[in-house]
Amino acid sequence: MIRLTDLGKTYGPKTALAPVSVTFAEHSFTCIVGKSGCGKTTLLRLLSGLEEKTAGSVEGLPRRIAPVFQEPRLMPWLTVAQNIAFAARHDPSLWDGDVPDGSSAKSVEAQPKVRTLLRKLGLEHDGCLYPAQLSGGMAQRVSLGRTLFYDPDLILMDEPFSALDYFTRRNLQHMLLQLFDTEKKTILFVTHDVEEALLLGDRILVLDGTGIKADRVLCLPRPRKATDPAFQTLRQEMLEILSAGEE
Repeated sequence: MIRLTDLGKTYGPKTALAPVSVTFAEHSFTCIVGKSGCGKTTLLRLLSGLEEKTAGSVEGLPRRIAPVFQEPRLMPWLTVAQNIAFAARHDPSLWDGDVPDGSSAKSVEAQPKVRTLLRKLGLEHDGCLYPAQLSGGMAQRVSLGRTLFYDPDLILMDEPFSALDYFTRRNLQHMLLQLFDTEKKTILFVTHDVEEALLLGDRILVLDGTGIKADRVLCLPRPRKATDPAFQTLRQEMLEILSAGEE
């Protein structure tokens, strides 16, 4: 269990994240929503070590933590397979079996762990391609594959699908839920989209400038449909919480 106690971040007089106290269970999927500037991304950056906290404490963080950004941030000179296996350049123990010849793209693509991820991500015929040859959705799948290759216990996802078209986004949402079900990772997923949060999360946190405004556990069975009455009721509730105080 990850426990945050009055965790906050300021830059001089500016508050980037008002103090939050919350726990995250192992193997849980939590979506974090809120208006721009409420601290969603700052929270992920604090947990990933990209920012230093100015208040509070964090307990129970696992050793392996990996972020997934809005931009895939792939290495343009590496193939899909090499991008997925990038972490092994610094930690050869991540390989499943024999360590392939690092200079050979084919040997990386043939490595069992990489082959398995390419299949799970629907990229089994694309391991030799380069980032410039990929669609936006394919590039984001490669980014997710790179994260899964590292085998983190905690995945921090900062609006990873927001720049994609509707159909690609829905396909990746479905794929992420399948991976969550099979890989048993703990996921914190930041989004501006209430519908996306309701489709994906087991729990939704609403942040505002004062901290956690609402904390809802979802009991909706999967797969979820946005047209279901229970889904629409929760969507309306979330929107009312987000808009509370507006004129």
